[in-house]
Amino acid sequence: MSIYQLKSGFQNILRPLVRSLAARGITANQVTSIAAAVSVALGLFLSVAPLPHWFLLVPVWFLLRMGLNAIDGMLAREHGQKSILGAYLNEIGDVVSDVALYLPFALIDPNGLMPALSVIFLSALTEFAGILGQSVGASRRYDGPLGKSDRAVLFGALGIYVGVGGGFAGWTSWLWAVVALFLIWTIINRISAGIREAQAAAR
Repeated sequence: MSIYQLKSGFQNILRPLVRSLAARGITANQVTSIAAAVSVALGLFLSVAPLPHWFLLVPVWFLLRMGLNAIDGMLAREHGQKSILGAYLNEIGDVVSDVALYLPFALIDPNGLMPALSVIFLSALTEFAGILGQSVGASRRYDGPLGKSDRAVLFGALGIYVGVGGGFAGWTSWLWAVVALFLIWTIINRISAGIREAQAAAR
């Protein structure tokens, strides 16, 4: 199970807006680039000015970013804007954006950087495992339980917690450990599903 499975309903809500954007000449690559640029800018801002109330921007931006991610995909698929450059921008932009938005949480953790950095590394690895499905004859895998959308909810909730004055302490190491286990589970699921799909296609 993954929040990603709710994507089709989210897309239906956004479809009128997407048609309007396409009519105005807005491209999928422009939307992808804007989403990545704002994510990096927000991550850098929170890294150099980690005041608690600013972390309330994280859940707001994650929600907007999820919308932008859906919009760029719909522009590409439904309005003839698919491109090789777009595929690279989409995948690289997502990973860079995630790293930028997760890093401020590592910097405010009194337990040190390593626990949260491990989660950041494994998060990037889940996307790598998902992309590799295409290289073995399967589809791009989005299996959970902790895909990109699920992580957005997790870090959005952490942003709210920090924003209202909650502090990180010893328990945070246990949180990162549990998240890391779910990420490893996600990686295994994506690899296994990719192998099964590729084997079924080869029969």
